Amino acid sequence: MAEKPLRLVRAIQKKSGNFDLLLCVGNFFGSTPDAEWEEYKTGIKKAPIQTYVLGANNQETVKYFQDVDGCELAENITYLGRKGIFTGSSGLQIVYLSGTESLNEPVPGYSFSPKDVSSVRTMLCSTSQFKGVDILLTSPWPKYVGNFGNSSGEVDTKKCGSALVSSLATDLKPRYHFAALEKTYYERLPYRNHVVLQENAQHATRFIALANVGNPEKKKYLYAFSIVPMKLMDAVELVKQPPDVTENPYRKSGKEASMGKQIPAPEEEAACQFFFDLNEKQGRKRSSTGRDSKSSPHPKQHRKPPQPPGPCWFCLASPEVEKHLVVNIGTHCYLALAKGGLSDDHVLVLPIGHYQSVVELSAEVVEEVEKYKATLRRFFRSRGKRCVLFERNYKSHHLQLQVIPVPLSCCSTDDIKDAFITQAEQQQIELLEIPEHADVKQIAQPGAAYFYVELDTGEKLFHRIKKNFPLQFGREVLASEAILNIPDKSDWRHCQVSKEEEEMLARRFRKDFEPFDFTLDD
Repeated sequence: MAEKPLRLVRAIQKKSGNFDLLLCVGNFFGSTPDAEWEEYKTGIKKAPIQTYVLGANNQETVKYFQDVDGCELAENITYLGRKGIFTGSSGLQIVYLSGTESLNEPVPGYSFSPKDVSSVRTMLCSTSQFKGVDILLTSPWPKYVGNFGNSSGEVDTKKCGSALVSSLATDLKPRYHFAALEKTYYERLPYRNHVVLQENAQHATRFIALANVGNPEKKKYLYAFSIVPMKLMDAVELVKQPPDVTENPYRKSGKEASMGKQIPAPEEEAACQFFFDLNEKQGRKRSSTGRDSKSSPHPKQHRKPPQPPGPCWFCLASPEVEKHLVVNIGTHCYLALAKGGLSDDHVLVLPIGHYQSVVELSAEVVEEVEKYKATLRRFFRSRGKRCVLFERNYKSHHLQLQVIPVPLSCCSTDDIKDAFITQAEQQQIELLEIPEHADVKQIAQPGAAYFYVELDTGEKLFHRIKKNFPLQFGREVLASEAILNIPDKSDWRHCQVSKEEEEMLARRFRKDFEPFDFTLDD
């Protein structure tokens, strides 16, 4: 337990008024000298606010938590216990689970087991009236929490964290889930707890991981917010979806996790993590930051993709494919030079199997599409270019994600964005900006016609096509004087070259792209 955060609590309370609770996730004691803790035990020092803490995450700190059911450790400092539910006087429900995951018997004193998780689930989920809890506190991150969300930084959530915690979060549907142990701050985009169009709308969950106290990078370790207990909220208000809400990261991993099929998470050396809780108003509006590729929460299953209704120019197995234009092949996708491209390095990202649009892609194909997008951005950036991506799902049969490089010297990203918006207005096309971290799957249903453009900043513009749409719109904007200044190339049919030249351009691209080729690592 560090003196620094409690000093900071005192300062914040003097400035902003009193908070109701201070909750601590992670290792409350850290590397605290016994002498410092004795001052709190004997009352020489006193926590400035009622503080609730989770238990030990390692053998060294088990000695501080003698009663597994929870107890007062010092004045104003209470150990919640190994697992359970804490309900405030206002009805705020806080579920807590102390320790790290263990699948071995006997379970160490600083760990929880599948049985512990099952008993917490049974306490709450056995009634038909159960809708979720307000707050979930765990020390480990839930495994897979980064799936479909913004970047979790250097933490690989497919390898780190606890699958049992993922399972618990799936079932408890907390409005807020706080965790620690990875020593970094990560505020994930909120995620859904229901399947759109298949289940009734439910509230979203916000996952927040806090860094260790006093970290040299000054990453956030205190989080202050106010919240109205779920039971006091109007049902319509409760289920309102934030604009940047994503798919549930555990949707396909929860059952596997509860069956204990996941590899147990490694034990982490813990540090102190804290946040505040106010018991007055609804949770504050969050700001979203960061970005990441979306990934599948379950082992890849190579299921057969849908088959084309007839000949397809883009299914890789099809005899119609102009294979000399193919420049890179992955597991689920491939890269090909665009026929009649706007430039010599204008490429397409295409699924190997037959999918009509991004909306219809399976999770494992989405993952590889995102990998190609990120790699192409790095590749073009190394060559002094930014890239613009667009998809037109209208009068097309196979997904073609167009990737067009634009020299940095040509214009800024804002110029490109303005050019798309201006030309859309001139043609009476409603081009809307969508949340940076939103997935097109969240906006368009399978079969819906749309046009979508993504800039190198992650900004996205979207148009839902209702009837006629200019087929060359994306090319026209990029070829315009405002961007590439090659208006005569707005129609691909006017840009075709001989097969020999196409083969030469493909060879050149393969050679240049090779240092960035992630498929060589697989």
